[in-house]
Amino acid sequence: MSDPDRETRPEFARLSIGVIVAPQGVDGAVRMNVWTQFPDRIPKLAQVYLGEDPQPRRLRSARLQRGLAILSLDGVDTRDAAEGLRGTVVRIDTEQAAPLAEDEYYHFQLIGLDVVDEAGNRLGTLAEIVETGANDVYVVRAEDGTESLFPALKEVVRSVDLAAGRMVVRPLVYDD
Repeated sequence: MSDPDRETRPEFARLSIGVIVAPQGVDGAVRMNVWTQFPDRIPKLAQVYLGEDPQPRRLRSARLQRGLAILSLDGVDTRDAAEGLRGTVVRIDTEQAAPLAEDEYYHFQLIGLDVVDEAGNRLGTLAEIVETGANDVYVVRAEDGTESLFPALKEVVRSVDLAAGRMVVRPLVYDD
């Protein structure tokens, strides 16, 4: 599954770590643009998923080279086979991902949460997460289609309860 959602059972969630951009040599190895924030974990992976294939591929070897990962995969033994994977997204199970600190979440865990204020008033559903560089911004869509933006800051996001499917926020108040 390419974009897991909150309803996805964790054992079926797949996280994208990069995309295959070209063959590497003649023995079937591929070059992958790295998307993950934890590239040092790639050489330690035992298996990966290619595109939407539900069956994992054993990773025979992996190394990092100038911002790319060079992967050798079971069943990919020729340059032509590697060329056929160009543009394929490479995914891993959440169990293989870097452990998250307390109060850290994958985006797919947050999308779809009900968002309420501290008084319990429903503000809408977390529809999108915008990565700004400084901090993420949560786009909350109300039932009438209007959107509100909330920075992902501790002063604003008061609590997240994944089991209850709920996020409590304290909207920022600006003085004029």
